[in-house]
Amino acid sequence: MNLKQDVRSVQDLQRDAPALVRDVAERGRTVAIVQDGETQAVLMDIESYDRWRSALALLKIIAQGEADVAAGRLVSQDEAFARASLAIDRASTKADG
Repeated sequence: MNLKQDVRSVQDLQRDAPALVRDVAERGRTVAIVQDGETQAVLMDIESYDRWRSALALLKIIAQGEADVAAGRLVSQDEAFARASLAIDRASTKADG
Protein backbone atom coordinates (compact mmCIF):
# COMPACT_ATOMS: atom_id res chain seq x y z
CA MET A 1 0.00 0.00 0.00
CA ASN A 2 1.35 3.38 -1.00
CA LEU A 3 0.41 5.63 1.92
CA LYS A 4 0.52 8.83 -0.12
CA GLN A 5 -1.90 7.44 -2.70
CA ASP A 6 -3.82 4.71 -0.93
CA VAL A 7 -4.79 6.45 2.31
CA ARG A 8 -7.01 9.48 1.88
CA SER A 9 -8.94 11.65 4.28
CA VAL A 10 -12.71 11.81 4.35
CA GLN A 11 -12.27 15.46 3.37
CA ASP A 12 -10.49 14.35 0.17
CA LEU A 13 -13.41 12.06 -0.56
CA GLN A 14 -15.94 14.83 0.06
CA ARG A 15 -13.98 17.33 -2.02
CA ASP A 16 -13.39 15.17 -5.10
CA ALA A 17 -15.35 11.91 -4.90
CA PRO A 18 -15.77 11.45 -8.68
CA ALA A 19 -12.02 11.68 -9.34
CA LEU A 20 -11.18 9.35 -6.45
CA VAL A 21 -13.77 6.77 -7.54
CA ARG A 22 -12.54 6.97 -11.15
CA ASP A 23 -8.93 6.52 -10.01
CA VAL A 24 -9.82 3.49 -7.90
CA ALA A 25 -11.82 1.93 -10.73
CA GLU A 26 -9.19 2.55 -13.41
CA ARG A 27 -6.18 1.42 -11.40
CA GLY A 28 -7.85 -1.37 -9.45
CA ARG A 29 -6.46 0.00 -6.19
CA THR A 30 -7.97 -0.05 -2.78
CA VAL A 31 -8.01 3.21 -0.84
CA ALA A 32 -8.40 3.51 2.93
CA ILE A 33 -10.52 6.47 4.03
CA VAL A 34 -9.35 8.09 7.27
CA GLN A 35 -11.48 10.25 9.55
CA ASP A 36 -10.24 11.75 12.80
CA GLY A 37 -6.96 9.86 12.46
CA GLU A 38 -8.56 6.42 12.16
CA THR A 39 -9.34 4.32 9.12
CA GLN A 40 -13.12 4.25 8.85
CA ALA A 41 -13.81 2.78 5.40
CA VAL A 42 -12.27 1.21 2.33
CA LEU A 43 -12.99 2.13 -1.27
CA MET A 44 -12.26 -0.52 -3.90
CA ASP A 45 -13.15 -1.25 -7.50
CA ILE A 46 -15.90 -3.76 -8.19
CA GLU A 47 -13.61 -6.42 -9.70
CA SER A 48 -11.41 -6.40 -6.60
CA TYR A 49 -14.50 -6.55 -4.41
CA ASP A 50 -15.85 -9.55 -6.34
CA ARG A 51 -12.48 -11.34 -6.04
CA TRP A 52 -12.39 -10.54 -2.33
CA ARG A 53 -15.91 -11.93 -1.81
CA SER A 54 -15.06 -15.12 -3.72
CA ALA A 55 -11.89 -15.60 -1.68
CA LEU A 56 -13.82 -15.05 1.55
CA ALA A 57 -16.45 -17.61 0.52
CA LEU A 58 -13.70 -20.14 -0.23
CA LEU A 59 -12.05 -19.50 3.14
CA LYS A 60 -15.40 -20.07 4.88
CA ILE A 61 -15.83 -23.40 3.07
CA ILE A 62 -12.30 -24.45 4.06
CA ALA A 63 -12.90 -23.44 7.69
CA GLN A 64 -16.16 -25.44 7.75
CA GLY A 65 -14.33 -28.43 6.31
CA GLU A 66 -11.63 -28.17 8.95
CA ALA A 67 -14.29 -27.92 11.67
CA ASP A 68 -16.02 -31.02 10.26
CA VAL A 69 -12.75 -32.97 10.31
CA ALA A 70 -11.99 -31.85 13.87
CA ALA A 71 -15.48 -32.93 14.98
CA GLY A 72 -15.20 -36.29 13.23
CA ARG A 73 -17.97 -35.53 10.72
CA LEU A 74 -16.40 -37.56 7.93
CA VAL A 75 -17.63 -39.97 5.26
CA SER A 76 -15.70 -41.94 2.68
CA GLN A 77 -15.40 -40.72 -0.88
CA ASP A 78 -17.64 -43.58 -2.03
CA GLU A 79 -20.31 -42.59 0.49
CA ALA A 80 -20.07 -38.92 -0.51
CA PHE A 81 -20.56 -39.80 -4.21
CA ALA A 82 -23.45 -42.12 -3.38
CA ARG A 83 -25.17 -39.37 -1.40
CA ALA A 84 -24.58 -36.90 -4.22
CA SER A 85 -26.02 -39.31 -6.81
CA LEU A 86 -29.08 -39.89 -4.63
CA ALA A 87 -29.61 -36.13 -4.23
CA ILE A 88 -29.29 -35.63 -7.99
CA ASP A 89 -31.75 -38.44 -8.67
CA ARG A 90 -34.26 -36.97 -6.20
CA ALA A 91 -33.92 -33.51 -7.73
CA SER A 92 -34.35 -34.96 -11.22
CA THR A 93 -37.45 -36.89 -10.16
CA LYS A 94 -39.00 -33.73 -8.64
CA ALA A 95 -38.24 -31.77 -11.82
CA ASP A 96 -39.89 -34.42 -14.00
CA GLY A 97 -42.94 -34.86 -11.80
